[in-house]
Amino acid sequence: MLELRNIEAFYGETQALFGASLSIGKAEVVALLGPNGAGKTTTIRSILGLTRARSGTIRFDGADITAAPTHRISGMGISWVPDDRRVFPTLTVARNLQIGRRRTKFREWKVSEMFGIFSALEHLMQRECENLSGGEMQMVAISRALLASPGLVLFDEPSQGLAPRIVQDVMKTVRLLKSEGISSLVVEQNALAALEISDRVYVMDHGRIVHAGPARELLDDPVRRRQLVGV
Repeated sequence: MLELRNIEAFYGETQALFGASLSIGKAEVVALLGPNGAGKTTTIRSILGLTRARSGTIRFDGADITAAPTHRISGMGISWVPDDRRVFPTLTVARNLQIGRRRTKFREWKVSEMFGIFSALEHLMQRECENLSGGEMQMVAISRALLASPGLVLFDEPSQGLAPRIVQDVMKTVRLLKSEGISSLVVEQNALAALEISDRVYVMDHGRIVHAGPARELLDDPVRRRQLVGV
């Protein structure tokens, strides 16, 4: 579904990614772990065309998207749940969800299905997003991403600032996407939560992939896990 090969990316003259390569299969959940500043968010930004790769290739669903503009990448079926949610604060939940709707070649979702995933959402539809809690904003951000009919969802720190119960709901949603044939890339500081829902894991450090393998290996090997991600 997605393949990055030897990606190098920069902020000005400062290099952030050094030959990063990873892949995600159809209906596969992949965790991307590492310390702050490791290059995880830059990897997501490179996939989306927000931080353009200076070298290497990025392919999605068989198409080369390395030089594609962000709106075209989104229209092909890649959705993003950013770490700061990026909802429109003065607009209602309903309007935020409406703005996110689009059709792609992938499964089309309905707003009523979002209520099945996040039961509280139905009662928030006419509330302005500036009046929502962090957990409620995350429900909106994830629902908006699904209403864009993705084949791949990029989750950037989905549990950040959330209560444990909401974190569980978010992780259940990632599992649901897998059951619906949708792939996910999960960038997450809560390494254990990410590993528990993932098929495979990549670990980054200083812009380089330093480990790749089945998530279960790190779950079952606490010494190796602590060496790589500190938990």
